[in-house]
Amino acid sequence: MSDSPAPLADPHLAFDPAEGRRDIVVLGSTGSIGTQAIDLILRNPDRFRVTALSAAGGRVALLAEQARQLRVRTVAVARPDTVPVLREALRAEYGPGEALPEILAGPEAATELAASDCHTVLNGITGSIGLAPTLAALEAGRTLALANKESLIVGGPLVKAAAAPGQIIPVDSEHAALFQALAAGTRADVRKLIVTASGGPFRGRTRAELDDVTREDALAHPTWAMGPVITINSATLVNKGLEVIEAHLLYDIPFERIEVVVHPQSYVHSMVEFSDGSTLAQATPPDMHGPIAIGLGWPERVPDAAPAFDWTKASSWEFFPLDTEAFPSVGLARHVGALGGTAPAVFNAANEECVDAFLSGRLPFNGIMDTVTEVVAEHGSPGKGTPLTVGDVLEAETWARARARELAVKATAEARA
Repeated sequence: MSDSPAPLADPHLAFDPAEGRRDIVVLGSTGSIGTQAIDLILRNPDRFRVTALSAAGGRVALLAEQARQLRVRTVAVARPDTVPVLREALRAEYGPGEALPEILAGPEAATELAASDCHTVLNGITGSIGLAPTLAALEAGRTLALANKESLIVGGPLVKAAAAPGQIIPVDSEHAALFQALAAGTRADVRKLIVTASGGPFRGRTRAELDDVTREDALAHPTWAMGPVITINSATLVNKGLEVIEAHLLYDIPFERIEVVVHPQSYVHSMVEFSDGSTLAQATPPDMHGPIAIGLGWPERVPDAAPAFDWTKASSWEFFPLDTEAFPSVGLARHVGALGGTAPAVFNAANEECVDAFLSGRLPFNGIMDTVTEVVAEHGSPGKGTPLTVGDVLEAETWARARARELAVKATAEARA
């Protein structure tokens, strides 16, 4: 994608800088990113104001509490059946006679909010369902603080076509780190990007030693507290594969110049190596408030957004090469990223189905990547250069999910035979 006019995420091109307080729409407000973003916003009322919130609908009481704390104009839920409960929860939160916020409901509600009047849309939705809101925010001219990596993965060409240079500010800790380090040099000076990985709960184990790991083992991440899907993706290192594709799309750097290194302490969130041999690392204690603050506030920094290191205390920082045999996910992600088209969507959708099968006991841990690899191989080459549509993405995802479920059932039957 070297013919693109500028990287999607460029610290030298802060999109539409605003003076004074910024109006924010938070998508996925009751999730991990959303709740931490709201904590940051409530601590900085002079900088940010939330105008609307969206959530899936599983934590209605929390959504109502957030709406009252922030005094938003609109709340949205993806599940229409939760509206009566949400309305009652809002009435319980608001005082007598106070007007309740407008309620939107349905699968398109978050997309509608993404295009509403605001400065920045924080897309903290999990999964490829975040694609439509991502496109809506970009097409409406909003700055997009992007935590929903899947929308970029599955709809890369669509997102690139919709985004103006610098319109996307990444919120992943790794990409927020690259974003900040890239500010120290020009695009021509960049030799390589180094994405760090904690290694997850199974760092150092061989493939054979991963055969019998349990759901509880895989959910015990040593550094980060995240949702179950993201935590399993960290255990398989699928998250690093997705981040490699994301780095390629965001910064317009070829795959062969994007590396992954294991860093168990998760202090260094990623690095940029420049042509003169210098490597710049962005480092903070593991905490997502910092990357969220970059997404919402750039090019300004939010004071005390996250904790800093205490340099009076000794600490050790380690780095290890990636074990590609035990964790083949990064290599497979590079492959589908190079294929382009609908291949990344197939990879992501098949993985989501396989993670669900693992969490419900229907697939062993190693079966996750074995099954995803088989689905990707069956999908084959998508015909690089063919224009991609949202319909193509949805069709590919539907096929990949169905095929992954079939293969998971087959694997379970063979294991029991």
